[in-house]
Amino acid sequence: MPALTITLREGLEAFLIVAISLAYLRKTGRERLVPAVHWGIGLSIVISIAAAWLFSKANNQALWEGVLALTAAVLVATLIVHMWRHGKRLKREIETRLESSALQIGTKAFVGVFLFTVLMITREGMETALLMGTLISQNSAANITGGAAAGVLCAAFVAW
Repeated sequence: MPALTITLREGLEAFLIVAISLAYLRKTGRERLVPAVHWGIGLSIVISIAAAWLFSKANNQALWEGVLALTAAVLVATLIVHMWRHGKRLKREIETRLESSALQIGTKAFVGVFLFTVLMITREGMETALLMGTLISQNSAANITGGAAAGVLCAAFVAW
């Protein structure tokens, strides 16, 4: 259940960012930049998986368990505060940042949208890696894989 909750929440956040980005690009007639979002998603997934693998291979597991648990607690707390403060303006903030990237000319626009996507989605992936790392250190990976997969599938279904 904890793995399902983590991947569902982080998945919804990531899908929300992607949906807002794609809708904005299409609404403003910048469909040529949609592949930048897709490539950014792909790279973000690779970076997040690599980070999770690196966390699992870290020396001094007891120290890392504590650090990851504290980091996870801070991330959850800051997420709650962030959503209270910025939840109503989240769409506008994403669109504003995306607009500044998309206004560039030629490949600069593609790179700007790509980097925006990588940064926004990787942030969610890193949160997932940290939270799942803490969870895996307390349970076996086999016990939480099903919950994690179910959470991602639920988030994808809701986003769809």
